[in-house]
Amino acid sequence: MQTIGFIDYFLDEWHANNYPEWIKQASGGELQVAYAYGKIDSSVSFEGMALSQVYPAYYQMIDLVCGTQEEVVEKSDCLLVLSPDNCEMHEELCQIPLRSGKRTYVDKTFAPDLAAAERLFAIARQSGTPCYSTSALRFAAEYRDIRPDEVTAVSCWGPNDFDTYSVHQLEPLMMLMGAEPARVMWLDGEKWMSLAVQFRDGRCATLSCFAGGSPFVTNVSLRSGNRLITVESDFFAAFIEELCRFYQTGEVRVPHRETLAIMAVRGAGLLAAKTPGVWVDVPSPAAATAL
Repeated sequence: MQTIGFIDYFLDEWHANNYPEWIKQASGGELQVAYAYGKIDSSVSFEGMALSQVYPAYYQMIDLVCGTQEEVVEKSDCLLVLSPDNCEMHEELCQIPLRSGKRTYVDKTFAPDLAAAERLFAIARQSGTPCYSTSALRFAAEYRDIRPDEVTAVSCWGPNDFDTYSVHQLEPLMMLMGAEPARVMWLDGEKWMSLAVQFRDGRCATLSCFAGGSPFVTNVSLRSGNRLITVESDFFAAFIEELCRFYQTGEVRVPHRETLAIMAVRGAGLLAAKTPGVWVDVPSPAAATAL
């Protein structure tokens, strides 16, 4: 059995609550979350409910919670940096894990922008630490048989805000387009926003976030015709299987160059939000960090 150590901003959150059992089941018990560290106790409260009711897995791990990141890294075979809704914390939380040489997964969203993402991958590369980050949507079954060289355009819909949830659209969008982004334009309205992405090869794509909720829908324009996809497969189960494969083999199946491109578009999108209707250039990653 290999042990996994959690490093989080705060442990009482949905991913930390569910990943331990999912990993155990998907690996047949060969992988088990054994240690955990949270920088703060909690950022939320639930009126009328004890946290032990809301996040039971966190309380099951109480005896395994460590006082420092160093202790988790030392005791664990593999590492998982969480903080899924606070990507601004990843650069701080990843400093020790990405220097450890141990297989490390960093939960979505990897970094606030391209510059931070490059710094994190540079640490891992210099330290020989296998790592990657992704949205679980990358592994939705509905996308598996689509070849990027057949795609002419992509339009995505999804729920909630751009800051936290855009990665779930950017991940499949950038994977399907398979090209370098050039510039973005932000448009918005009441409880809605849309980001246009133009690529250096001339193709375009859009993503839209609906604050009132939306299924994950993708309209893919292919050379052979259009395909309208509503994601209904268990993409989280597929993601956990890939995560376990990474811990067991060390194989990184999400290219760093794609993660860098996604973070570059996200960062440019946040800048574009300040000037709706105006094109904003997407920076290109340095050659060394794009490997």
